[in-house]
Amino acid sequence: MSKVEDFLTSEEEQEIVAAIGKAEKNTSGEIRVHIEKETSIAAIDRAVEVFQHLNMENTRERNGVIIYVAVKSHQFAIYGDKGINEKVSDDFWDCTKDIMQKHFREGHFKQGLIEGILNAGEQLKKHFPYLDTDTDELSNEISKG
Repeated sequence: MSKVEDFLTSEEEQEIVAAIGKAEKNTSGEIRVHIEKETSIAAIDRAVEVFQHLNMENTRERNGVIIYVAVKSHQFAIYGDKGINEKVSDDFWDCTKDIMQKHFREGHFKQGLIEGILNAGEQLKKHFPYLDTDTDELSNEISKG
């Protein structure tokens, strides 16, 4: 499976978008998923590039998160903005990555993304709880490269 279009069905994509909405009900953090065919650089470095390209640093609390997946390269990364990194330890995303990696190894990509997103929302809730004044600052749609 190397084509981005074949990675998830449109129904699976909608389930992932719904998971993002659900996760964001617990936190003021903003979560996005980006999927592309491959990367020639480290997944985390590419995640940072995509994060910047999508202007994800434009959140009030600098608490955006991108889950980046390079399908053919068999790589993924999670990158959180400055506001998150100032409050959490270096291993903050490890439990989310572990959940996703377990599912990905079994070929359950949709489930890995959904459980990773929901876990990220729970983790973010501890430092960025949802407030009544919160607005959805970034699109929940999956971006593709």
